[in-house]
Parts: sequence; structure tokens; C-alpha cells
Amino acid sequence: MRWIFAAIVCLAPGVAHAGWQAGLAKADITPTKSMWMAGYAARTSPSEGVEQPLYAKALVLADDNGTQLAIVTLDLIGIPRWLREDLATDVEAKYGITPSHLFLNASHTHCGPELREPLDSDTVNSAERTVQAREYSQELYAKLVDVIGRARSDLQPARVGYSHARCGFAMNRRLPTDKGYQNSPHPDGPVDHVVPVLRIASEDDKTVRGLVFGYACHNTTLGFQKFCGDYAGYAQEYLEADHPGVQAMFVLGCGGDQNPYPRRTLELAQRHGRSLATAVEATLETPFIPLGGTLRGTIAEVALPYGPIPTRDEFTARANGTNGLEAQHARRMLKRLDEETTLSTSYPYLVQVLRLGDQLTLVGLSGEVVVDYALRLQHELKDGLSNGERLWVAGYSNDVFGYIPSARVLSEGGYEPYSSMLYGTRPAPFAPEAEDVIVGKVHELRRSLGAKD
Repeated sequence: MRWIFAAIVCLAPGVAHAGWQAGLAKADITPTKSMWMAGYAARTSPSEGVEQPLYAKALVLADDNGTQLAIVTLDLIGIPRWLREDLATDVEAKYGITPSHLFLNASHTHCGPELREPLDSDTVNSAERTVQAREYSQELYAKLVDVIGRARSDLQPARVGYSHARCGFAMNRRLPTDKGYQNSPHPDGPVDHVVPVLRIASEDDKTVRGLVFGYACHNTTLGFQKFCGDYAGYAQEYLEADHPGVQAMFVLGCGGDQNPYPRRTLELAQRHGRSLATAVEATLETPFIPLGGTLRGTIAEVALPYGPIPTRDEFTARANGTNGLEAQHARRMLKRLDEETTLSTSYPYLVQVLRLGDQLTLVGLSGEVVVDYALRLQHELKDGLSNGERLWVAGYSNDVFGYIPSARVLSEGGYEPYSSMLYGTRPAPFAPEAEDVIVGKVHELRRSLGAKD
């Protein structure tokens, strides 16, 4: 396969030099000792070894005006809000990369370390897990500051291009049944099989140095007790093994209601990883759209409204009810009411828009975003994108705190809009108008960067 790749690099269409520089670096973020894992509440024991290392990887781009942009991908369940905010402050102070130009994305592997401290003191091994989460998070933070700095130190003239392919193992997981929407394969449900790819090459365009690629699907092939990047980890591993010298980076799309099928074995995770890696390699035989011009970015916080919030009496009734998950959530809310007297009516939601020249817009949405958002934005912007601009919509960016259902998913009910919320600290599901709030903010921010709808 290596000789094929070399031929592709030589024959790939030239990308006009735009004065950009690119730097790449990665860091091993695999826990060095056994600890509790994230992603499945049913786990009853900590990790039992390492199947595959976990990585943080950084790409830093700089245009000919000196504007810098950092893309950081993580083989982790999510990104705590505090980490995003503290890291943005330090990165700006140390490296001059502004917070609006720092993009963080988590692969959402369910075979990574637990980052969030247990919310309830009666959680199994709560004290131990709290200590582990704090210690690991501190180590992770230092590595992230370092890896961004090393990528920035690696800046060198580069040619950057965009293309895309398709990959088919993701399937909608919200199956309509006579008992409501169940977490099962739904072959007729909405999906997004596009695999967007950034190709980072040397100034002479003969050597590929980096491949940043995306896919909209949960990293939930696996559920065992070993650290592993799941299909996204294997896709990166295979690309780097087949093409020495290339750094492969995975960006998770709007896969909140998508699962990899079939699933539940290591072999299947590897098979899906190979399938995705093959899709990325397919783009290397296509013309890449050259990216050049100015790097621009903006990030904003918008109040994402909750639906009706239960009263204290309603929470009290739930706390004394027979639904264990609802009762636990209600006790959490009652405690907050005792401490704060009121509950917030909205969540401070982050929306980020980055423009890589006039040819590519990368949208970073926080939370576990369902596929409807990517499909809607692609549809609404299809006319405005006819001038050659491409749109890449990523979920799981900058702050991963819970699911972001669309109005459709909210109306249907089920795990993503309601049940999943009970594991966290939000008092109620989001309101149906939340979708319009997010999409409207994307349009607003995109226009603020000079794009036209």
C-alpha cells in the first residue's frame, strides 16, 4: 500500500501556494495506571490494561499575516468545559493563539479514562474515582499545552487541501417501536456518511505530512475494560502505519444518534477502522480543493433554553418514586435548590466557526449533537456554498456535557432527549426551539467572518 500512496502524492493535483505554514505534533495520553473508565454507567470495575494507546494530536496553521489556528483532537470521551477555558487562556498567553482560533474535538471513545468526577457520593468508589479523575486531568492538561506548543514549533511552509469520501458502517440507532424509540439499528433513519479530509502537504506538494478526517458516528463498537480508541483509534493507527511520517487526526461529526454496526467485538472495531481509513485513502486519488487566504475564527456562547423545569414538589415526588434514575436526578436537583434556591433555565452553549480561507468553513458544536444539525446546515447553505466553499460540521467540540437533540428527536422522546439527561446536572430536557437557536448562531457567526448565505 505504501507504493500506491507515494504514486498518489506525486500525481495529486497541485495546490496553489497560499503562504500558509503547518505544524504537527502528538502526545500519548494513555493513563499510566489502572483507573475508572468513561462512557458506560453500568461499569462496576476499573480498567484492566491497554489494548491501544490514546493520543492527543495538534495541527497548528498560520497564514501569511501570522494568524494562527490550532486544531486539537483527543482520543477521549469528551472535553470538560473548564479544560477548554483554562487551556484557551494559557495557549493565548504562551503562543499567541486566540481562544476563538483554538478548536478541540473528542473522539468520544467509550474505552478511555473517566474525566468527570462522580456527581453523587453514593456512586461506587466515588472517592477513589474523584482522585483519579483529578490526577489524570492535571496530567492531560499539561500534555495539551505542550503538544500545541510543539506543533507551533514545527511550523513550516505547507500546502493544504480539502476533499471528501464516504464510509457506510454508521447507522441511525433510534428505532421506532410500539414501546417508543429504542436504541437499536434503524436502517431508514437519517445518517451522514461523508468523510471530510484535510490534506497537509509539504511546500512542494510531494510529501503528505498530515491527514485530518471526520465521521459522524459514536465510538461505541467496544465496551470492554481496556483502554482503546475504538474504530477512530484504529483508523488513525492504520493510516499512520501504512504511510510513515503522516499524522492522522480524527474529528467526530454530528454522531449523537449514530452507532457503528455491527459492534461489540475488537475485530469489528478494527474492521470499521480499516473501512474508515480506506475512505480517507480514497480521497488521495481525488482533486483536493486548495485552501488559501486568511484564517479566521470566532466562538460565542448562546443561552440554550430548557423546556419546562419541574417544581420542587415535582422533584420531591420523583425523588420518592420507583424510577431509580429519575429519583437520583431529582435528589440532585433538590440539593441544588437548597444551595442556590433557583435552577438555571438555559445552558451556556458554545458555537465555534472557523474559516480556512474562503474555501472551507469548519463548524464546532459542543455536546453530543445528533445528525439532523449537519444535514440541516448543509441543506440551508447549499446555495451559498455553490461558489466552491465547503462546510464541515463537527459535534463533540470544546465542551462535551450531554446530548443535543434536534426538535424532531425531542418530539420523539427516548434516550438522547430525556433519559440521558438524568445522568447529569441539567434540570430538564432542552426546549424544541434550541435547534433554531444553535443553527441561527452558526449562520450569524459565519456571516461575521465574511461568508454569504
